[in-house]
This record gives sequence, structure tokens and C-alpha cells, in this order.
Amino acid sequence: MFTGLIEDLGTVREFRQGAESIRLTVATGIPMSELQLGESIAVNGICLTVVSFGGGVFSADVSPETLDRTSLGGLAPGARVNLERALRLSDRLGGHLVSGHVDALATITERRRDANAIRFTFALPEAVDRYLVEKGSVAIDGISLTVNAVSDQTFSVAVIPHTLEMTTLKEKSVGARVNIEVDIIGKYVERLMGGREQGPEKRPLSLDFLAKHGFL
Repeated sequence: MFTGLIEDLGTVREFRQGAESIRLTVATGIPMSELQLGESIAVNGICLTVVSFGGGVFSADVSPETLDRTSLGGLAPGARVNLERALRLSDRLGGHLVSGHVDALATITERRRDANAIRFTFALPEAVDRYLVEKGSVAIDGISLTVNAVSDQTFSVAVIPHTLEMTTLKEKSVGARVNIEVDIIGKYVERLMGGREQGPEKRPLSLDFLAKHGFL
């Protein structure tokens, strides 16, 4: 799990696609002494596993599924990426719970100044827009942000100068595609509200059900 608070802006050194493997190598300011083989690092919001590190770089293997479902395949040497190591149980949860599993790709449709912030508007698939709520949380390329407004298959966020400077959003313009992970809690709530299997029948989670069992 992650928090959506970016630790470092890394730089893609190499993206090598072989006959049977795809490997991404990233230069980072994260101290090599703090890395471990097999640990998780979110790269633009995508949970990857460190398979080697040293000399200021780390490498991770990438599956074809990840390339198909994220913007990772569009990266080239020199591209900047948001990096975050996995959450420790003793850490403060400054952002929100982020799994590193991308739900969809969204496209920037507007970028404009709004007082001291930059407001970004995104278009995203209908299959995931129902999970976004005003003042709720969303991870954009791994960055934990607050949803300012939601309409039919679009949403917007306001990005303060610090976040803009410390992440790849400062380089994003209209037409760019970004990785979106919706709030995982919303997905679980939807699943529960839709019903669960108990033998041959389904018992949906409803207000009546909660009241009957003493929760209301």
C-alpha cells in the first residue's frame, strides 16, 4: 500500500523490451542503502517490484498486462516519473490509501490557473467515473489529490504550487494521459451494496439489513 505522497522525481534511464521480459530502469535520489530487493515502489502510481539496485538506479520487471492498462509503455529514456516507496505501518497517512493498481487511463482536457493553483480537468471512462465524488480522493499518476468537481465522465482537481513542483504534473499539458486509481474504499462499498453470496441466495447490504443487525 501507498499514500500518494511523492517521495522523489525519478528519471527513466532505460526501458528494455526483450523477447521474454520487459525491464524498466530508473535513476533516483532515494538512498540506495534504504532499498531492498523485492520491495515495492510505485512508479507513476503503478506498484512495481525492485529486482536490482545500485549506483543511484533501480530496476523493475514490467508485465505485458501492466503495459496494456497503464501509461508506462509510453515512457522513454529521460522521462520523469513519480516515485513512492510502500507505506510502513508506523507512517503517517498523509494522503489516502493507494494500492498501486491502476483502474483506468484519463486524458487531460483542460489546464488553467485558478488563483495560486492550477486546475486540471480530466476525461475518463464511464466504467470508473461513478467512483469519484466531490471532495473525495483520487490518485493521479500516484499523486493523492482531492476531487474538486465531478460531471459526466469528467472531473477536476486543483494542484497547489508545492505539489506541482514536486511531481510530474508540472510537465503535463492538455492531451496527456495519466494513470487513475480511484478510492479503494468506494469499490468495496459498491461490492457490498450489490450483494454477497450466502448459500443459494444473495443478501444485499442495505439500511434495513444494518438496522436489523444493530448497526443503526
